[in-house]
Amino acid sequence: MEMTWADGHKSVLPHEVLRGYCPCAHCQGHGGTISFVPGGDLELREIEQVGTYALTLTWGDGHSSGIYTYEYLRALCHCPACLPETQFPLPKEGETT
Repeated sequence: MEMTWADGHKSVLPHEVLRGYCPCAHCQGHGGTISFVPGGDLELREIEQVGTYALTLTWGDGHSSGIYTYEYLRALCHCPACLPETQFPLPKEGETT
């Protein structure tokens, strides 16, 4: 998925990153620390706006409880400029975060 922001920045948001860093309580718990959760269907079926501050994504397996604020989506960017500084990397093969 790609998003172009008002400042002209074009975010690259791989489905694996969006699903792996799903912000819902089921995926992340209630501890406040965001970590990569592998697995799940990576087919993005639907995108819905939540108010004026976020999106909710519906995945191929029906998972749709994550609310991705625009600020969070910007932080998940994996474009060449943002990737070296991202707080949300994809784990290397065999590694967990």
